[in-house]
Amino acid sequence: MIDTMIFDLDGTLVQTERLKALSYAKAAVELCPYTITEDKVIDAFKDVVGLSRKEVAEQLVERFDLAAKAGKRMADFGVDSVWEAFIQVRLNYYNEMMDDPAMIRDNQWAHNVKVLEQVRDHGCKVALATMSHREQVDRVLDILEFTDKFDVVATRDDVENGKPDPEIYNLVLNKLGSKPENTIVLEDSPSGVKAGLNAGLHVIAVSTPFTRDGLRQIDQLDEQWIVDEPDKVLPTVNKALDLFG
Repeated sequence: MIDTMIFDLDGTLVQTERLKALSYAKAAVELCPYTITEDKVIDAFKDVVGLSRKEVAEQLVERFDLAAKAGKRMADFGVDSVWEAFIQVRLNYYNEMMDDPAMIRDNQWAHNVKVLEQVRDHGCKVALATMSHREQVDRVLDILEFTDKFDVVATRDDVENGKPDPEIYNLVLNKLGSKPENTIVLEDSPSGVKAGLNAGLHVIAVSTPFTRDGLRQIDQLDEQWIVDEPDKVLPTVNKALDLFG
């Protein structure tokens, strides 16, 4: 019987993946304004969405040959690696966007938030498992007034390994005292879906423009659990509750 549901945050409850993509794009263009366009970086972000901050930065630095330019900024930020310097440039843009509460409220994914409300009303244990860092997560939850909606909140700061490693989901299950076979996770990214599957959970993937193609490359996920249309999310969750309940 399904008694637990776990939600991702970025790209699932809130469209922060779009804002993250834009911030990485602006940072790359700042470093190499004459050879890189925002559109190219945003498109490349589709291949790394859902990975940890370090992994995203490292892959984009390599893909767009940013090492030399980012390396020159290491001393400015007091960091020891190229990827960290790139992150610091990018955070200037991202934090500016995140400082606007209206930006966050306007970028909720209403169809997934509706699922969150329903499963809470039905008495399920509810958790959040995200690769964002605690400080950012707390800010988003506070702005959306979601702070009291989760029994457990797990972030990148709570685990050693990021998704697709199942560590964060195993952590949540342990804290809730839940079993994998009794748990559904709602995810949007390929790495998040793989993490859920690796943890033995029932996974429903709700695609975004950044993840739609990548989700269909996951052989282990039956296509009936991939949802592209917002109005089909709740029926798909109810189908899973009936089938696995």
